[in-house]
Amino acid sequence: MKNFKVGLILFLGLVFLTLLTGCGKSEKANTNSSSSQESTAQSQSKEKIVSSKDYNENATVIVGIKGGLLSLDPANYRDRVTESVLRNIFDGLVTRNAKGEVQPLVAESWENPSPTEWIFNIRKGVKFHDGTPLTADDVKFTFDRIITEGGLGGETSPRKGLLGPLKEVQKIDDYRVKFILEEPWPILLKMLPHQQIVPKAYIERVGDKAFAEKPIGAGPFKLVEAKLDERIVLERFDDYYGGSPEMEPVGPAKIKTLVFDVIPEVTTRISALKRGEIQRVHALSPTLVTQLKNDPNIEVKMVDGTRVFMLEMNTKKPPFDNVKVRQAMNYAIDMDTIVEKVLEGYATRLAGPLLANGFGTNPDLKPYPYDPEKAKQLLAEAGYPNGFQLVIDTDQNNREVAEAAAASLRKVGIDANTRVWDFGVLKPLLLNGERQMVMTDWGNSTQDPFDLLNPTIKTNGRGNYSLYSNPRVDELLSKADVELDVEKRKQLYYEAQQIIYEDAPWVFGYQLKEIEAGVKDLQGWEPSADGMLYMPDAYMVK
Repeated sequence: MKNFKVGLILFLGLVFLTLLTGCGKSEKANTNSSSSQESTAQSQSKEKIVSSKDYNENATVIVGIKGGLLSLDPANYRDRVTESVLRNIFDGLVTRNAKGEVQPLVAESWENPSPTEWIFNIRKGVKFHDGTPLTADDVKFTFDRIITEGGLGGETSPRKGLLGPLKEVQKIDDYRVKFILEEPWPILLKMLPHQQIVPKAYIERVGDKAFAEKPIGAGPFKLVEAKLDERIVLERFDDYYGGSPEMEPVGPAKIKTLVFDVIPEVTTRISALKRGEIQRVHALSPTLVTQLKNDPNIEVKMVDGTRVFMLEMNTKKPPFDNVKVRQAMNYAIDMDTIVEKVLEGYATRLAGPLLANGFGTNPDLKPYPYDPEKAKQLLAEAGYPNGFQLVIDTDQNNREVAEAAAASLRKVGIDANTRVWDFGVLKPLLLNGERQMVMTDWGNSTQDPFDLLNPTIKTNGRGNYSLYSNPRVDELLSKADVELDVEKRKQLYYEAQQIIYEDAPWVFGYQLKEIEAGVKDLQGWEPSADGMLYMPDAYMVK
């Protein structure tokens, strides 16, 4: 048992080492080093200002967000913007630092006595916003509520799938819980930052519906009022335990009032920022960077994102049921020029379906080159020497890239146009196989293939818009789900990527930087790779 535990620790260490070194390009390695140095310098500067009380403790900070929230219940949504806000109200067992590494939060430590058992030691002194202590009962209740069918007042949590094979949570004593899995799951720790602890006694007293309307958590801010499509107002929780001791600074939030204003149009968000009406904005287009950098009152920050962008083709209908046509699309679309011109270089071209710097990315894959003549040849061999009509569906955020892709395709004889949709309307049409091609993206916050390839590539995956299905790929992904040996797991993903690359259900795209901006008087904030808008360390200088 002891040998297994030691082996698992080595495994986790290798995972993190791989994440830090797996990019394979010296340029990328230098970028990471630079980012680390910048973060260190910023942290030291922040400490100096914080210790001198040179900030406004009564400040109000407004963050402009691109969309409304789906719920205030941390167990009842699947949406990045919602999570970005709720992570300021609720804390989880663990969190991630700026590099994406898992760090303790409500759990101060953990151990893994067997492949299917994890024991978490709960930090003492953590309080909910009503003053009640957070204990093992709350942790068990939180996860029971998510993994139990009908656990949310008769409904099943949409976050159940984020907990994989978690079967049961047992209370050992007031400050220890045991997680029991149906099978080994090497990325449990990486997935846990997505789950936040809720108060058992409060929810049992008021009910799920009332909790969702007026929740309390154990995070750095408490809710004051909320209209999910308009504005969410939070206030500093003065009895906050301080957060992870592994992530300085530790202590209560530095601002008194935190507001999230829903401002869907990016130009409106930028105008409000320039006028000083809001202090931070996210989800910025690369085309805005130069304009914002020229404003002396605004600071632009960015970090390598964890979203994969691609064009998915309907593999069940002509013409994309023919692999030669799908490969032709990869040769015909000038993705390098799109990255350089449309995205102004703030993106990294991807050779296959995975992030360039993620775990298990096959280093032998090279991006399809831009070769319109090769594309024409493949189209002719597939029976489409004169091309075909094509509509590329997309949402507003990806419209410019979709239009550039259509322009490339017209050069090889394909009559391509674009159509912009509300993605909520488009999604069921894609899953029903009613569309041809979609320019879209998928978040991969763990930087592990599990939460990217399983939903988007595996047969009947919830985000498999190409309707791709390959039994060998499914088999490889299923084996990788439970493989604890790092090298064996990598090899499984390498083979899967090679098959996907040749089958080409996607035009393989790029990963985009997370670009944000704030007024220069707002300090102590950084964009995160997973897009979270975490604000307890932010402060307004006097």
